[in-house]
Amino acid sequence: MRFPTVLFDFDGTLVDSIALILESYRHTMRVHRGAAPDDALFLEGLGTPLRIQFRSFTDDPGEIEAMIATYREWNLANHDRMVRPFPGAVETVKELKAHGARMGIVTSKNLHGLKKGLTLCGFDGLFESFVTADSMEQSKPDPAPVHQAIAELGGDPRTTLLVGDSPHDIAAGRSAGARTAACLWGPFDRARLAEESPDYWLDSFAGLPAIVTNGR
Repeated sequence: MRFPTVLFDFDGTLVDSIALILESYRHTMRVHRGAAPDDALFLEGLGTPLRIQFRSFTDDPGEIEAMIATYREWNLANHDRMVRPFPGAVETVKELKAHGARMGIVTSKNLHGLKKGLTLCGFDGLFESFVTADSMEQSKPDPAPVHQAIAELGGDPRTTLLVGDSPHDIAAGRSAGARTAACLWGPFDRARLAEESPDYWLDSFAGLPAIVTNGR
């Protein structure tokens, strides 16, 4: 197997949650600012923790925490009706596991939110490592979360593939010495992702098993 260790981002990669994320953001900004700025500002930071994203609007630590609390309250209340796995995601992850791949998730979500999504979408029991926003201070595009996941899985960066939909995912994987696969079904277009020079491109999950097993 070319890549016995496979790491995934979660939102926008394994699950279609972008509408939920944007509605949570709009709600938060209406509560705390009276109106929501353009979605593009929040989307550019997608894949980084909320504490970093909300620094674009305030440097008051107390207000940042209040905004995070508002965001999470709305997000969790609406989660189950707005989140679904992308087509082929669950089946592909199960196939990789059956072939012996060891898999983890590296995400800017907190662990509670991640586990809620995993259970809802049918991913329970398929992943062995979870590196989340509340498990370490560093976050993507810093390579530290990727290094942590590889260590937890007993892997080697040279035989690790990171699969993600954002430039932050690709940058973190490359900096950690892993190979990277960019998903084209998330909110970032190919031109933006190409700036981080991913090793592989995915139009759907159907192409992932061949990359993991044969490197092509």
